[in-house]
Amino acid sequence: MCKCVHTHMWPACSQDGWWEQLQLLDAADAGVEDIRTGSQTSASAFTGKMAAHLKEEKTQVLPDFLNLNDLACKTMGGKVLFATDDFFAPADNLLKKQNPEFKVDTFTAYGKWMDGWETRRKRTPGHDWCIIQLGVPGTIHGFEVNTSFFAGNCAPRISVQAACLKQVEIPELWPRGDRIGTAASDEEFEAVKKMKSEEWNFLVPMTELKPGSLDISQSYFSANSKQRWTHVRFNIYPDGGIARFKVFGIIQKDWSASGLNDLHDLVAMANGGVCVGFSSTQLGHPQNILWPGKATSMKDGWETARRMDRPPVVKVDDKGILLIPGHEWAVFRLAHPGIITHIEIDTTHFKGNFPDTCQVEACVLNAEEEKECLTQKWNLKKGLKWIPLLSVAKLKPNKRHFFDGTVMQMQDAITHVRLIICPDGGTRIIQF
Repeated sequence: MCKCVHTHMWPACSQDGWWEQLQLLDAADAGVEDIRTGSQTSASAFTGKMAAHLKEEKTQVLPDFLNLNDLACKTMGGKVLFATDDFFAPADNLLKKQNPEFKVDTFTAYGKWMDGWETRRKRTPGHDWCIIQLGVPGTIHGFEVNTSFFAGNCAPRISVQAACLKQVEIPELWPRGDRIGTAASDEEFEAVKKMKSEEWNFLVPMTELKPGSLDISQSYFSANSKQRWTHVRFNIYPDGGIARFKVFGIIQKDWSASGLNDLHDLVAMANGGVCVGFSSTQLGHPQNILWPGKATSMKDGWETARRMDRPPVVKVDDKGILLIPGHEWAVFRLAHPGIITHIEIDTTHFKGNFPDTCQVEACVLNAEEEKECLTQKWNLKKGLKWIPLLSVAKLKPNKRHFFDGTVMQMQDAITHVRLIICPDGGTRIIQF
């Protein structure tokens, strides 16, 4: 695995300095094509926009926080610790990365199979809720509540609470296992009571939801708190179903225990790396290549459309590099300023659509400079100078490519990198 050396000795890295301010910036205007699915627009979102267009309604403006990382996603390590009821469908489904699906003729012993969390119809006092441990702690900027396919069983209201807990404050709870058809036992209620979750801070007060029809299935809620959180309590009132629940924010990794020469993957989503700009997301968003774990297919990568300016007959130069104009690019904010010593570019699963070449550039930006870049969508006329980090490198299909310090063109601490692929194509992962 390729890593990057970061240095705490760089003065600009102090927690009270500009880097903390930079971390708190939403990735505004970086492109809010659907980073949840890796496609420019999911099928349900497209249906919604078309329905709104046909009704001559204004389409929903997607919030900027969707460009941030989903701190609760199961792929990031998020997990449900407790749920009051999992009768029709378990709460663990809330944290799946993939979009919800609907199987028309699939039933379980307890009723219709649903891809989400669905509780039984309430016949006792109270309301349903679950506790989620974030995969990585961080500041929360917003939530997405998706009610796809729960048109007749949607939870009518929700609220969200949050807490920052130490390990000693988390009681030993029963393993979740297969929870379908069950409700929390008295013993489980007694154990979870020690977390005092009813006293946690409200980031979203009780709010009405929209029904689960395709055109209005996703609801968004902003959070203004800049505090670090480790757990959230997701309340539904009084019962019903929710397909997905996403918690978007800035990862706050504790770097204090890291030494000067420790190696870290500074662009990894799990450490706080974020995609803040790109040229094309036709077939897959560049944020996908920051996710942890191995890719299962091309859908887990970044893939651009074929460039329309490609020549009728393709030629190569004396080094075997394609003579095709243009390129595609993506900009990433590193999780921490650092010195790049290793780079990995992975084209796994991209066999007939891999880029011919790649190169990497770097720069140092403070909070205001990044904000200006985002405003102008990285099309600055002047003021931003990218410094070559990795010169043009030939790529191969379905292969991991490693580059070490001997080919790096700079050894200075940086904050942002720009990956350029020529002329187009797809990659699965990058590591620095």
